[in-house]
Amino acid sequence: MELIQTTDHLANVCKALGKDPHIAVDTEFMRESTFWPQLCLIQAAGSKAEVLIDPMADGINLEPFLELLRKQDTVKVFHACRQDLEIFFHKGAELIPDPLFDTQIAASAVGLGDSISYDNLVREMLGREIDKGSRFTDWSRRPLSERQAEYALADVTHLRDLYPQLREKLSEAGRESWLTEEMRLLTNPETYRMAPEDAWKRLKPRKTSAKWLAAMKTAAQWRELEAQTRDMPRSRVMKDDGIYELAQAAPVSAEQLAALRAVPKGFERSKPAERLLTMMREAMEKPEDHAPKLARQAHLPPNIGPVVELLKVLLRAVAEEEGVAPRLIATVPDLEQIAASDKADVPAMNGWRYKVFGETALKLKRGELALILERGKVVTVELED
Repeated sequence: MELIQTTDHLANVCKALGKDPHIAVDTEFMRESTFWPQLCLIQAAGSKAEVLIDPMADGINLEPFLELLRKQDTVKVFHACRQDLEIFFHKGAELIPDPLFDTQIAASAVGLGDSISYDNLVREMLGREIDKGSRFTDWSRRPLSERQAEYALADVTHLRDLYPQLREKLSEAGRESWLTEEMRLLTNPETYRMAPEDAWKRLKPRKTSAKWLAAMKTAAQWRELEAQTRDMPRSRVMKDDGIYELAQAAPVSAEQLAALRAVPKGFERSKPAERLLTMMREAMEKPEDHAPKLARQAHLPPNIGPVVELLKVLLRAVAEEEGVAPRLIATVPDLEQIAASDKADVPAMNGWRYKVFGETALKLKRGELALILERGKVVTVELED
């Protein structure tokens, strides 16, 4: 078991790992008291090397490992990797590991459960039990204990062994394209960009007037800028209730700001308050120009309830036939949109979902097939003209 603490050592190990067709990768991080995740440990395993990398070591440069993540002829295997990718995206100048394989998504595609946990997947496929004793450890503390190191390394050694089996299951089921489609969101850079001007999208608008929306967007943008710049959680800058209070009051003076319950005593005289008021004054000069454009809520036509119920039955039948969870194929809101329109813009009407469900759903709507019970099982039957 190696703990890599120098750039030269890391470069040598990455050369060895880069010779493998696939490597398993995991991270340990802390973010309870920061905005940006504090990367504490990187685990990697290939066929000939199993290593722990200490990103907190003095003077270490992670570029050799980031370059390994970019290497096109080595598959990077993760489990539930969104937070890991967020870290590497910001550490490596918008780096997204490529090619990429997420075992949680692959497991879902082959019917091993929707969002299956890592320990359950290891138990199901490898027959191994994971020691959970170090799960809630403080990974920023040094030195690591032997038990912590063993726990961290096991995450990638199991992951390395899971990959070939999951890849084979995907191939046998003919569902490699399912995985490819599901990975698109994870490999889209927009998933990890945290533009302060878009921070309002994390909140639910309570009013629709231009002034209220402009004030809410401005307050959310200010909080995001403060949190990112000062590297602290959003809630420590201001809680969501405070953002709504700012949206309601739209303060443009220190006196107006001081009158709000969400604002601590004396805050109105601080530099953050000065920045907030500057932004709010600008927004309030022309609220219509600063207010976000809200997507119109689609109004469902009346009397589609029975159609939705039929689609639910069809969905359950298809999911059972495919051996996957129904919500992997479609959600109830998807079904409502399909019931309302043959051109519904929902995932269930695109890609592999359309092939296994969407196309059949439209035929059911058009009366081209029926649902019947056959030996206690719901099946579809084509209807003659």
